[in-house]
Amino acid sequence: MSSDKLKPVFDKLFPQIDELKPDFINVLKQAVEIPAVSSDESLRPMVVKKAEFLADQLKSLGFHDIQLKELGTQPPPVTNPKLQLPPVVLSRYGNDSNKKTVLVYGHYDVQPAQMEDGWDTEPFELVVDEATQQLKGRGSTDDTGPLTGWLHIVRAHIEAGIEFPVNLITCFEGMEESGSLGLEELIGREATGYFKGVDAVCISDNYWLGTKKPVLTYGLRGCNYYQVTVSGPKADLHSGVFGGVIAEPMVDLMQILSSLVDSQGKILIKGIDEMVAPVTEKEHEIYKKIDFSLEELNEASGSNTALYKTKEDILMHRWRYPSLSVHGVEGAFYGQGAKTVIPAKVNGKFSIRTVPDMDSEKLTQLVVDHCNNAFKKLGSPNTCHAELIHDGAYWVSDPFNAQFTAASKATQVVYGVEPDLTREGGSIPITLTFEQQLKTSVLLLPMGRGDDGAHSINEKLDISNFINGIKLMGAYLHFYAASPEN
Repeated sequence: MSSDKLKPVFDKLFPQIDELKPDFINVLKQAVEIPAVSSDESLRPMVVKKAEFLADQLKSLGFHDIQLKELGTQPPPVTNPKLQLPPVVLSRYGNDSNKKTVLVYGHYDVQPAQMEDGWDTEPFELVVDEATQQLKGRGSTDDTGPLTGWLHIVRAHIEAGIEFPVNLITCFEGMEESGSLGLEELIGREATGYFKGVDAVCISDNYWLGTKKPVLTYGLRGCNYYQVTVSGPKADLHSGVFGGVIAEPMVDLMQILSSLVDSQGKILIKGIDEMVAPVTEKEHEIYKKIDFSLEELNEASGSNTALYKTKEDILMHRWRYPSLSVHGVEGAFYGQGAKTVIPAKVNGKFSIRTVPDMDSEKLTQLVVDHCNNAFKKLGSPNTCHAELIHDGAYWVSDPFNAQFTAASKATQVVYGVEPDLTREGGSIPITLTFEQQLKTSVLLLPMGRGDDGAHSINEKLDISNFINGIKLMGAYLHFYAASPEN
């Protein structure tokens, strides 16, 4: 359907959203005030409280079949062996067999935050900064703001007297910041139950590439996390007594880690490059249109340490080529001062961001073989063990399918520009789970900007992004409802 045919709808809907802005901000304020930190066991009651708050909001808007799905006991490591996982909030709005059904996913848990971390204001008090036109507080952009946006668009339709264009299903979880424990199993169970008949899934848990232009995201890198352990003496030793006469695990580990990747970012493990899908001409054209520059990368990193100089090279190595990052060493001295200890056992942590068409099992075998061979070359009497800690698959969709086309039209109506089509270097593993289990397409529809500081101090969401993001959600649903196919 063309924008002209939907113009009368938007002419009523958008002003209604503007009028309700104070109410929408107030709901967000109430939600942000609940410190739903899923990684802190002592705050688990607050996570549950936030789920109940959302359930009350849904009920007041006329959602039905509202369920707080329990996920059972949280697996170790936990201090409290009886700790219950927070519930997943399921609900429905509309049940018209003649309408398409869209499932919207969001998470209501947040990252830890304290004033002493460096916040300018109390993190669990939403601050409406009129000078900067920003909403500041933990969860404002990740993901409480976007999540409540789905509730607000329903209210805007009700207040404006506009028929809602689709059947809406919510799936709001409370453990995303702690690994989405239990959610994958729930989706599998409900694929033929609560989620039966879902035509499309929309997730608003990502961000614009920069700060000026909206985007639609059609791909995510996966993540394989590895550990290589080198063991030697039974206990830590004094270097003045044993230095030079025993094989030191830390020395062996450093040489193994340095064999994985060079200083230019090139992965040195044989066989990985051959697994990566080649760049097609159609894909290359997408990168040419994207609004991005080397200066934006330098600003984001706070340095001039970029490995690539062109927009295309930067974005491709950020999104569609694999990367290997060394994250740290466990078991070694790392504090201030000088400690002359020889660690008895050290664990090196590193990850590989995966892309099409990399197979996780084959990749792990290549990694383990490489580490074993690198260690063997050292001729050390120590022992070495490399292993996969966890993996999450990459995801890529068709950026020209019905969902993305609807979202592109919506972006042009709300923002007046055609959105950039982007991929992201990070992972949202649940994206692939929804796609595979529900056998449908998934759209990543960001609300916030690239400088929102989602996991950092002073997290914010621009008020214009909040309000326009709600309009975008509504326009997307109308365009998708009118599309001729799923």
